[in-house]
Amino acid sequence: MKKLLVVLGVLIVIFMALLYWSVLSTNTTEQHSLLINSDTVDTINFKDHDSVIIAASTLYKANPIKTVIQGEQYRKAWETAIKVPIVFLDTLYGGVRITKEGGGKQTHSLKLECKNNIQYTLRSINKDPEALIPDLLKTLSLENIVVDGISAQHPYGAILVAELATYANVLNTHPKVVFVPKQNVLGKEYNEKYGNRLFLLEYETESDHNWTDLNDVETILETDDLQELKQKHKDSILIDERQLVRARLFDLIIGDWDRHAKQWGWVMQRTDGKLKGVPIPGDRDNAFFKAEGLIPTLLSNENVVPRLRPFEEQIKFMPGLVYPFDRYFLLKTPKSVFVEEAKALQSLLTDANIEAAFKVWPKAISELDKKEIKDKLIKRRNDIVKYAIEFKKEIERKGGLTEPLKGSEDIELSENLKHCFSCE
Repeated sequence: MKKLLVVLGVLIVIFMALLYWSVLSTNTTEQHSLLINSDTVDTINFKDHDSVIIAASTLYKANPIKTVIQGEQYRKAWETAIKVPIVFLDTLYGGVRITKEGGGKQTHSLKLECKNNIQYTLRSINKDPEALIPDLLKTLSLENIVVDGISAQHPYGAILVAELATYANVLNTHPKVVFVPKQNVLGKEYNEKYGNRLFLLEYETESDHNWTDLNDVETILETDDLQELKQKHKDSILIDERQLVRARLFDLIIGDWDRHAKQWGWVMQRTDGKLKGVPIPGDRDNAFFKAEGLIPTLLSNENVVPRLRPFEEQIKFMPGLVYPFDRYFLLKTPKSVFVEEAKALQSLLTDANIEAAFKVWPKAISELDKKEIKDKLIKRRNDIVKYAIEFKKEIERKGGLTEPLKGSEDIELSENLKHCFSCE
């Protein structure tokens, strides 16, 4: 027994030594994009160019020990240079103005509005996870566990998701990768934080003006606004449940595990005297999420962080993928709808269409990650009917909500409407 304890102690010491060797190899929490063949970005007159050759980040480069401990992930995609168009806000879509600063815990963003009142968002591809780092990890100097976790996200996953969504007849925000240099429109307030960076330029999931292909649209709302509208107008406010089921099953195929209520917009379409909300998924940072290496594998275990679901050939833990959002909006949706929409996705996302979707990626990125992601997509699509049934079963098992949906904590709703959208 004593020898066993000694061996165990030695193994723990070795593991901790390797862990610190791994995490201390990078002591930076954020890095902006890296221009190729340029010693200093400040000497470039970007008005003389229409594009740049740029790598998203070299922050995630790893030695062999770091790769074992923290995984290979999408490190090579982050550090691979691609050609990206340059954007100046005073000429973009005839000129846009900055309406406000947005963003979540790790994404920096600017809300834009063009002259026809269509709203857009610039969302940083590089992430700043400082706010996500627990004090304990800071005390132990292990911040890099969280920082390096960003390498599990594909820097260009969102544009592939959008193309796949188009084939699947799921609304999307049509993101494009752009480079925004420092410029007068950004001014002193925003130039340092947002200038000379890579962004996703996409439509906003909240807008007074319709940017979709749908007809008879009155407005585009966020989820909490939809709830308030339902509270006021009762049965005259509906949602397109079929389209939401399709969108959520599509999420299962692409492995997007982070789908809470604040990541959705609703296109309010006038139909037979009623308003019907058609869902628009936003924020695709965690599609194709890759969890390799000792630490990510440990964290993504269903008993450690149940919501952290890796993108693998098979879905192994459905409870981690069912959100309060699903229970709220789809509690009373028949199982038959889930099965029918799953079969529809199988018909739409053919092998040929999945192959064609990768055309939005630069060749260098496709050469790195296309085969692995494509193979997993096809396997998940093939099994989506089975997953659809499991998904619905899990919603029913968990039942309606007993606390407010995320983002609606401060809204005064009836008890029925707090429980589920169709319970009112």
